[in-house]
Amino acid sequence: MPGRDRVTPNGKKFFKEIEELKKLQVRVGFQQGAESSDGVDLVDIATWNEMGTEYIPSRPFLRQSVDKSEAVIAATCKKMIVAIVRGQATARDALQQIGVMQKGLVQDTIKTGDFEPNAPITVHGGWMQRNGKAFYVKGKGSDQPLIDTGRLRQSVSFVIKEKGGD
Repeated sequence: MPGRDRVTPNGKKFFKEIEELKKLQVRVGFQQGAESSDGVDLVDIATWNEMGTEYIPSRPFLRQSVDKSEAVIAATCKKMIVAIVRGQATARDALQQIGVMQKGLVQDTIKTGDFEPNAPITVHGGWMQRNGKAFYVKGKGSDQPLIDTGRLRQSVSFVIKEKGGD
């Protein structure tokens, strides 16, 4: 019948992937339960460093990884949408590639970001007092923040989840 639109099998596949893409998201960061060498959850360590505390200056490695890489992120997203349009990738493939890319950006920012250096006591160690209690701080030997054992950097990961989920 003239004027009647028909969706091809490739068109149906495309619309299916777009619907899937609307439902999913990729989350880059740290998974709860991974511990540092002293038993502290890496999610807590990452949060304290990202946001800062009374004793730790903010070292926003997550925010910086996005802010300094907007063009790279946009280009990767565009490339993955094109791959979906061409039938070369699924929604999950696209989110997987975006997750891998963003994970690398966060890891690079941890390693090379422009952050306030570690305090002298963090570098060299020594005794300090807090809340009327004395304790010894083992020195890292470096003023580079966020890098000690490399565990924080190595623990950056991503998950693909449904939007609205926890």
